[in-house]
Amino acid sequence: MSEALESLLDLLDIERIEENIFRGQSRSAVVPRVFGGQVAAQALVAAGRTVPEDRLAHSLHAYFLRIGDPGAPIVYSVDRIRDGRSFTTRRVVAVQHGQPIFHLSASFQTYEEGMEHQAPMPPAPDPETLPTAAELLPRYAEVLSDPVVVERILEARESVDLRYVDAPPYGTVGEVREPRSQVWFRTNGKLADDPLLHVVLATYVSDMTLLDSILLAHGRGGWVTGDVVGASLDHAMWFHRPFRADEWLLYDQESPSASGGRGLGQARIYTQDGKLAISVIQEGVVRVPR
Repeated sequence: MSEALESLLDLLDIERIEENIFRGQSRSAVVPRVFGGQVAAQALVAAGRTVPEDRLAHSLHAYFLRIGDPGAPIVYSVDRIRDGRSFTTRRVVAVQHGQPIFHLSASFQTYEEGMEHQAPMPPAPDPETLPTAAELLPRYAEVLSDPVVVERILEARESVDLRYVDAPPYGTVGEVREPRSQVWFRTNGKLADDPLLHVVLATYVSDMTLLDSILLAHGRGGWVTGDVVGASLDHAMWFHRPFRADEWLLYDQESPSASGGRGLGQARIYTQDGKLAISVIQEGVVRVPR
């Protein structure tokens, strides 16, 4: 396991300070604020630690309320909404400086047999044939002129190996493309067999690229080039089948709409052998700077 992945796991291993209250640390993302995926993942950890181990996360619905301060800890308060025969529901509020910055509802279910069908996995190249972040970023050095941004992207990719199937938005600035994007991802190292841990890591990564397809439709490079400003507004995930976040997962993303300063991204995440593991939807603020 890489040191960067160990550091990420430490970040997500929040501290229990009361029965239903947890505290997590923060750190800056590519932009100077708390990464939304970090808050969502930590909140899911808090919820999961109040649920019996035989109940697995099957969905989450979240709202990003305020920008997080990377210099301050985050307190997570868990409300035990319901403990039924098959389903358990938890509500989590993340607080910084006395104000809520994030709200999450998560549902957990005991395993049971049921009807089976799924959308087929779309075609995608072998992830091992695609460039790593360290190989990709130098190609766009002129666009990514801020060395701090490049350094932070590389730091994030030390814990999670994320590979674009086609050029990222900052690679084709000014070129309008189909609002679709694919990336392969996995952690840079093996994880324990705890199912919650794999769900939490997938939640963390899910906020990294989901709004890319919006940018592609307008020829924008994104937050790393400064030609748009934005932030996640809400985020929903459904976990359909078992998966491992330390094995390759295909993140197939598209944007059906953008209007009113907001853009919608939706995606499916498949295991390498073609099983539909996760569905994701997110809306975000996407504005052109004045």
